[in-house]
Amino acid sequence: MALADTRTGSSEPPKVSLLYNPALRSVLYQVVTLVVIVGAVWYAWNNVVQNLARANMSAGFGFLNSRAGFDIAQTLITYTSDSTYFRALQVGLLNTLVVAAAGIVTATIVGLLIGVGRLSNNWLIARLCTVYVEIFRNIPPLLVIFFWYLGVLALLPSIRTIFQHLEENPDAIFFVSNRGIYMPAPIFGEGFGMVVGAFILGVVAAIAFTIWANARQRATGKRPPVLWVNLGLIVLFPILVFLVMGSPLSLDYAVPGSFNMRGGMSIGPEFLALYLALSLYTASFIAEIVRAGIRGVSKGQSEAAFALGLRGGHTTRLVVLPQALRIIIPPLTSQYLNLIKNSSLAVAVGYADLVAVGGTILNQSGKSIEIIAIWMLVYVSISLVTSLFMNWFNAKMALVER
Repeated sequence: MALADTRTGSSEPPKVSLLYNPALRSVLYQVVTLVVIVGAVWYAWNNVVQNLARANMSAGFGFLNSRAGFDIAQTLITYTSDSTYFRALQVGLLNTLVVAAAGIVTATIVGLLIGVGRLSNNWLIARLCTVYVEIFRNIPPLLVIFFWYLGVLALLPSIRTIFQHLEENPDAIFFVSNRGIYMPAPIFGEGFGMVVGAFILGVVAAIAFTIWANARQRATGKRPPVLWVNLGLIVLFPILVFLVMGSPLSLDYAVPGSFNMRGGMSIGPEFLALYLALSLYTASFIAEIVRAGIRGVSKGQSEAAFALGLRGGHTTRLVVLPQALRIIIPPLTSQYLNLIKNSSLAVAVGYADLVAVGGTILNQSGKSIEIIAIWMLVYVSISLVTSLFMNWFNAKMALVER
């Protein structure tokens, strides 16, 4: 029963303004925000269309089918100057993905080692790891790229010195110069697909065996020799298939040419400088994330492992790190995304990534809006895919409440 108002004698509840209704206000704020965003996008697009019409320019992506007319030094797929702009962008995208993937793997390994090293009881190792983190974490990544490109790789022996070395050591097959690293290139023969299939099958079998071994350990407390069995499945099994198929692999060696090495496979200094800089720079941040994750694990976990007779290395690998991963993975995702986006600095040393190739196309075609839109779409797509994978992995590692 409603209480009566002592002043008016009415039993009706007091009226409240609709503006103070939380549900109505939340909807109203979202509608206003949507209207502002749509209005801003419409105004920007209308402004672009008017400016293009005033300059007698048309918008569209039809130019991607035009002839590129420029060469690219680092290509993972077939490309010539007669290829289209679209093919050139594909080359740049693949180069971006390669340096990003290689950088993520290396940065993760180095960051893990440095992060664990900072917590080492060895005074020298701990201090060296601290110095590494403090140096790389406080230097802009562009300067790190210039350091490797101009301060290290540019000081390597010249190609003339390599030619002289070959005259003295004609059997050499691996060369390092200021023009890059030269090594034999593999030539896959008939039947090598069976070797690849054996490797994939070995990896699948190793994963299945590991899952079975973990289940058996939980049930009986005894763990089968997972490491040796997995090595046999992943390494020895493909080698056995390789030998049975008659070794379907040959090597193309680099030999001296007129002005440079020809044949073989080479890794340019531009890729090396970008790869080393991004890897070591990002590793310094990952090291701090790893250190914080390990610190976040209760000390009682280590003490319990020691009480069971586990040594320091086994305690870190089997007890501490699996629990620390739940703390490490979320901020680790941000560092992976930073590395992917920092790869756009490749233009500073002439590495043909997506931004560098797109910049050349922009200068030739004048399609600035389209090229920038492609850049944004590609980097957003790569970042979203990376985030989705890391979120899935984080969910797999999270504690499951019962």
